[in-house]
Amino acid sequence: MPSVKRSFKYRFYPTRAQAVELSRTFGCVRKVYNLALAARTDAWRTGGRRMDHTQTSAMLTAWKKTEELSFLAAVSSVPLQQTLRHLQAAFVGFWQKRSGYPRFKSKRRSRASAEYTRSGFRYEGGRLRLAKMDEPLDMVWSRPLPDGAVPSTVTVSRDSAGRWYVSLLCEDTPVPMPVTTKAVGIDAGLTALLTLSTGEKIPNPRHERRDRDRLARAQRALSRKKKGSNNRSKARDRVARIHARISDRRRDFLHRLTTRLVRENQTLVIEDLAVANMLRNRGLARAISDVAWRELRSMLEYKAAWYGRELVVVGRWFSSSRLCSGCGVLGGAVPLGVREWSCEGCGRVHDRDGNAAVNLLAAGLAVAACGADVRPHRESSSRSGRSVAKQESPRVSVGIPSR
Repeated sequence: MPSVKRSFKYRFYPTRAQAVELSRTFGCVRKVYNLALAARTDAWRTGGRRMDHTQTSAMLTAWKKTEELSFLAAVSSVPLQQTLRHLQAAFVGFWQKRSGYPRFKSKRRSRASAEYTRSGFRYEGGRLRLAKMDEPLDMVWSRPLPDGAVPSTVTVSRDSAGRWYVSLLCEDTPVPMPVTTKAVGIDAGLTALLTLSTGEKIPNPRHERRDRDRLARAQRALSRKKKGSNNRSKARDRVARIHARISDRRRDFLHRLTTRLVRENQTLVIEDLAVANMLRNRGLARAISDVAWRELRSMLEYKAAWYGRELVVVGRWFSSSRLCSGCGVLGGAVPLGVREWSCEGCGRVHDRDGNAAVNLLAAGLAVAACGADVRPHRESSSRSGRSVAKQESPRVSVGIPSR
């Protein structure tokens, strides 16, 4: 199996001097990014010129020589150059219409981080020392690095709860898991986080709801504090710690769940969900954000690639919920509140989510076997002009086994 780049993240506890140096570096990185973004934006608006990384790098050298921005020379130049490369990548994504226009970094809303390449750090014998620092970082080695791995880049960050992390990017060759013949269809939901084609339902742990009262109290306390005061800063940290607790529990649960699914099954079939569109529903947006379907899919994608599994994504227009998995009859619309429905063709009573998981598995296996596409089932009038209501229920047989 070819090697891949994997990031190994560890928590560390900086000394007072290291914390001051890293905080200064974070501020300089944010300042350089915003200055370069402003310069590139002005160049385009005034003269229609596109600036590249080489030009912004030359501007960085000039900024360091000015009295106003001389503080940029006090930190390592490696993170400053890296943030200019990140800005270039953001513009390339915008030009290729893969992302929106780059936005300015905010001290409060943006992630505080700095990236070091090999010229900006030294890694020897499990000790990591960054540029401009005399002592190595006090890291908590929660798991070992791959044998013989040497980090190519090191990213230091501080989250909103004040915790410090270092991420080491290394070359690694994942060991494929033993081959199995099992396949599973996975239907995502809110009442049950996942419903499998085997009939198993994985309950939704509702991480956010468990701490909702505590979070509400902390947010109310924050709203009463005077802006700019130390008490407001402390209250903001309390809110951030609660959010961090929720996200940590959610991420840990998803990692355990996706690893189990990838270990047990050779083929996994999921549905392509339009999460961004679903979040527009005010009544369900909070619950949808809590289940983190997008993060779940991302974990399944890269773990399947690492460990030799196949992940099949069925198009979002496939009628998995209202298609009878027994006889293939396409029923009418099934509102979200209806959790069970009866097939008009065979009379079988279906659990909405379980039926969808079985249909997804059948469609996914058809795609994996012959490369066919799963097309939406459209209810249109026939050539004879008869309305759909007067015709027999349409049957769908491609990829759906008859029982």
